[in-house]
Amino acid sequence: MRKVRVFDHVSLDGFFTDEQSDMSWAHKHDEEWNAFAGGNASGRGELLFGRVTYDMMAAFWPTPQAAQLLPQVAAGMNAMRKTVFSRTLDTVSWQNTTLVKGGLVTEVTQLKQQQGPDLVILGSGSIVSQLTHARLIDEYQIVLNPIVLGRGRTLFETVQRKVNLNLTKTRIFKNGNVVLWYEPA
Repeated sequence: MRKVRVFDHVSLDGFFTDEQSDMSWAHKHDEEWNAFAGGNASGRGELLFGRVTYDMMAAFWPTPQAAQLLPQVAAGMNAMRKTVFSRTLDTVSWQNTTLVKGGLVTEVTQLKQQQGPDLVILGSGSIVSQLTHARLIDEYQIVLNPIVLGRGRTLFETVQRKVNLNLTKTRIFKNGNVVLWYEPA
């Protein structure tokens, strides 16, 4: 059975985007962080996106700028299979992308039952929240960024009941980021 994993950045005050849905504050690049990100994007998963995150990712990763700035990450992101969940998109253009217009929970439940690599959610707070509520997420990799935003959106804004998690691993980076790995209790 495939696992569903989340990889998301949050601010010290718990937001994954600021008030304007900006996430640029989460991109503190240095050699150590780029090596970690490159390893994470090495093609060992199938990516799941909501429309907003898909649009943002598809506008950057296939570009020459992405290939120049982060060649290993760009190659991995472009090669990976991707599924975007959207009721408003009619087509998708980023290579290896499938558009799903149906129910998120039903579709992800079916994807988990299929053979293949684990399913990885990047960004896509609405999807994280819905799948957390449905108890379909097997692991959270949360990057705690050393910044306070004051306002924004949380990853779990629609979760309506307590979800206990166990911390399984941590890693501290020189750029101030701390990665926390959690699994449902």
